[in-house]
Amino acid sequence: MSKYSVHQQPVETLLSWIKSGEIAIPEIQRPFVWKSAKVRDLIDSLYQGYPVGYIITWRNPDVKLKNGELSAGKKVLIDGQQRITALTAAVVGQRVLNKNYKEINIRIAFNPITEKFEVLNKAFEKSPEWINNINPIINDEVSITKAIRAYLKLNPEADEDLIEDRIENLKRIKTKQVGIIELDHSLDIDTVTDIFIRINQKGVVLSNADFVMSKIASDEVHEGNKMRKLVDYFCRLLVDKDFNKHIIDNDKEFAKHDYYKALKWMATGNDDLYIPDYIDVLRVAFTYKFSRGKFSDLVALLSGRNFEARTYENDIAERSYKMLSNGLTDFVNQTSYQRFIMLVKSAGLINQKLISSKNSLNFSYALYLKLRHQGMPESEIQHNVKRWLIMSLLIGRYSGSSESMIDEDIKQINEKGIEVYLHQMEQNNLGKNFWEFTLVSQLESSSVNNNAYNVYLAAQCYGNAPAFLSKSMKISSLIEQRGDVHHMFPKKYLAQNGYTPKQYNQVANFVYTEQATNIKVGMQTPKDYLAKVIEQIQDGVFDVSTLDAKEGLKENLKLNDVPDTLYISTHIDYNNFLEERRKLMAAKIKNYYEQL
Repeated sequence: MSKYSVHQQPVETLLSWIKSGEIAIPEIQRPFVWKSAKVRDLIDSLYQGYPVGYIITWRNPDVKLKNGELSAGKKVLIDGQQRITALTAAVVGQRVLNKNYKEINIRIAFNPITEKFEVLNKAFEKSPEWINNINPIINDEVSITKAIRAYLKLNPEADEDLIEDRIENLKRIKTKQVGIIELDHSLDIDTVTDIFIRINQKGVVLSNADFVMSKIASDEVHEGNKMRKLVDYFCRLLVDKDFNKHIIDNDKEFAKHDYYKALKWMATGNDDLYIPDYIDVLRVAFTYKFSRGKFSDLVALLSGRNFEARTYENDIAERSYKMLSNGLTDFVNQTSYQRFIMLVKSAGLINQKLISSKNSLNFSYALYLKLRHQGMPESEIQHNVKRWLIMSLLIGRYSGSSESMIDEDIKQINEKGIEVYLHQMEQNNLGKNFWEFTLVSQLESSSVNNNAYNVYLAAQCYGNAPAFLSKSMKISSLIEQRGDVHHMFPKKYLAQNGYTPKQYNQVANFVYTEQATNIKVGMQTPKDYLAKVIEQIQDGVFDVSTLDAKEGLKENLKLNDVPDTLYISTHIDYNNFLEERRKLMAAKIKNYYEQL
């Protein structure tokens, strides 16, 4: 049996399917991204009888109802939404959202004499040679006879037979064929994705999350279309507070819904630490509520998939939509969201640049929601979630095939409980060998996006450590203010002595310091500038450093995990210094992790 069928349908049939719901168009509240000129080109191609590409649909499975009957699955649009939106705008006259989320009309003008199409503007509107709007003619709102008569009245010199022929051809646009590829419901998501990529010449990649979004957006029975808006609107409000006015003004129905009540706080909320996109929101809600990690499972469950009986049942679909709804509502809940952000910051992860893995954050939020839902005491939740977050960052838990890892972790936690599974993960991944060798070697890097280095900075923020050679300025303040990262062995000094950028930009050579200190140190050797700091302390002058006591200097170096050898170091000692400091940094991270 073929897994897909390819056929042609006239434009009017395609549009009637959309109107009747035969093809479920995802109600995507993202703007129509095509420029008006592209709509014009699509209409011109149809007029000329040129191919306009394929529409790809994926049939939902037939769902078994309570009375035993089968309900035929709708076709869900997988690719071709922009073309269909263009057709409904130009042919049907439907308004579309532009990039500023404003509803606009796209009117296409036609010149029967030259057979040219243009986007309507003032110049074409005033010219008698142009029919201002094609949709009333194509749509049968105006008869051909009336249209010809109106045109000839304005253009008496025009050839009547020619005009009649051209306007009739314009009307025939709705009978022009559009290719439709219908994929069978039995295909899995990976196969559908592969087909999509092969057909789509731009090489656009669909994620499984896109299938979930299309799935819920095309569902009205379980209010999936409103769930889609909940996700989209929340993500938009995170970065665009003015969008709230658009919801109130243009989506009054949604503004009355409980979903809007759940998310409207974000219109005045402020967060630049965790900025989830629609994939992240779905990931957290699904992992938390379903204790699964693979989006293909979610698509199947929303279709009513009974994994054991291999059938599709309405009860399962209904239950799955309800669970997803609860998961999404809990995700956007102000108390949960803000408490989770506070938890992350209290672990020292005070800035987005310290969090190298979005999926570590996503999983930790799903875990936080799960433990809260189970009624675990807040102090225990904080301990477990912080440790999981830092552990997953340190070992790069979700850097590879993240879906499989997420699926495995949430199932294990569901089965064994967080305490048992976390302890198991620590034993397997954070043993003596990790702290003393693996972590030390991870810090042998010149990349500031290094997981180990970012966790080290989080440990410094957690411990409220002071900036290098500073009495009162904290590292956390400098990170938040994008302060200077200083080379303890100045890079120009090392470069002059034959060191390469990869060598002098080692993260173990970095410390956060105040800009004034950085400038004063300049190209001096550590031996020289530290001697000057000691001299100034004795003289009561605070030029290079704000430290005012030798003990304070000693403590400052200790809190920045700087080996004592820095006092007497030149470039000859650089590599030994790095080796020593990496060990101290790793010990700091271990101590920090154990305190969480």
